[in-house]
Amino acid sequence: MSSILKVNALSHWFGSNRVLFNVNMDIKRGQIVALVGPSGCGKSTLLRAIVGTHPPCSGNVTMLDKEQPRIIDTPGRDRGIVYQRYSLFPHLTAQENVAYGLMVDQTTIASRHLFKRREWSALRKQHMAEAADMLERMKLGTALKKYPPELSGGMCQRVAIAQALVMKPAIMLLDEPFGALDEATREELQRILLGLYAQNMDATREGREPPYTIMIVTHEINEAIFVSDRVLGLSQYWNWKEAGEPCAPGATIVYDQPAPIFSPDDERDFFSFRGQKNDILHAVFDPSFCQSAKEYIQLANQAQGGATH
Repeated sequence: MSSILKVNALSHWFGSNRVLFNVNMDIKRGQIVALVGPSGCGKSTLLRAIVGTHPPCSGNVTMLDKEQPRIIDTPGRDRGIVYQRYSLFPHLTAQENVAYGLMVDQTTIASRHLFKRREWSALRKQHMAEAADMLERMKLGTALKKYPPELSGGMCQRVAIAQALVMKPAIMLLDEPFGALDEATREELQRILLGLYAQNMDATREGREPPYTIMIVTHEINEAIFVSDRVLGLSQYWNWKEAGEPCAPGATIVYDQPAPIFSPDDERDFFSFRGQKNDILHAVFDPSFCQSAKEYIQLANQAQGGATH
């Protein structure tokens, strides 16, 4: 698989507070990558650097979805993001919420209401059709005309995911998207992600580019392993003295390994990957275990998906 996003020697600090140090990652097209790490290790700071709202102090983030690589320093539609606290317009239906981004991206107020009203009418129908199709994929076909206050939290989160995906971003970023949901709803949304990965696998078998590349930040290790094909661990607990640093320079990638691949209908058998969970707990979350930052790293070109479950 070809690379779609690279993080190159990225470091970030706030005054004397060193947050990230020499972070490197290579995300391949069609992967679902889970990022885990202790609270306060800089996961959100790294995500904001990828989004482009907070460029790093050193190093860079590079998008490779087009012919020429582009260093990211501002937000763009090639990177969609969904937060734990979704932002939906309460006065718009689910379908209208999903179509809204297409309208803003492809038209102006003047073109819609003054100069090109006929063209806008046709384009509006197309946007609404694309929104309906995406909501159907999110299993919300019966909720197209419902307003956010009429939807459950899990349904609203699916609308937010549809909002991001309908824009066809090169990579979609999920920042703790299921953290506020109950366990049953959380599992339902996890299986939505597995369905997207299944579509990627179908596309690859048919010789097409996989349509979805996703990076999910989560504090839940079982979730990280279950929904992804690759797990990254960001941690401040590593042997920085061995690397020749005079003081703690911040968190870096200390774990990068494939995860087992599950289908949407597979049982959530967390016991089957308890060994990998224990490795992650040891390498990423245990402050008493300060290993070399490379001990649990597998080269990105080898970490292109785990064994099928």
